[in-house]
Amino acid sequence: MSERAEPPIACTLQGAGYRERLAWIEELARDGLRAVTRDDLRLELTYTADVAGRVREMVGKEQVCCAFLNFELTETGEEVRLTITVPERAREVADALFEQFVPSGVSPDRR
Repeated sequence: MSERAEPPIACTLQGAGYRERLAWIEELARDGLRAVTRDDLRLELTYTADVAGRVREMVGKEQVCCAFLNFELTETGEEVRLTITVPERAREVADALFEQFVPSGVSPDRR
């Protein structure tokens, strides 16, 4: 049985593409982000249901450029909950990774 190589701790987006993605994520947050909770290496983002399609789109895009992150999406009729988990081997950069998903000025509730 062969071992799968772990994806590198790196985002494949660069330059303008990276800046555009950050702006897009910030716009999504302004339009529908309602709660942010952080528990060590897990960030939980709760969005309104009306932005569910955009949250799914973000997850799809982020899984491509940041394959080392784990995304878990749960949808109900009232909200969309996205949990992003950073692997232990990326602990030192977890804060920087998570801040990309949280608009400036918003402090996550800590568990």
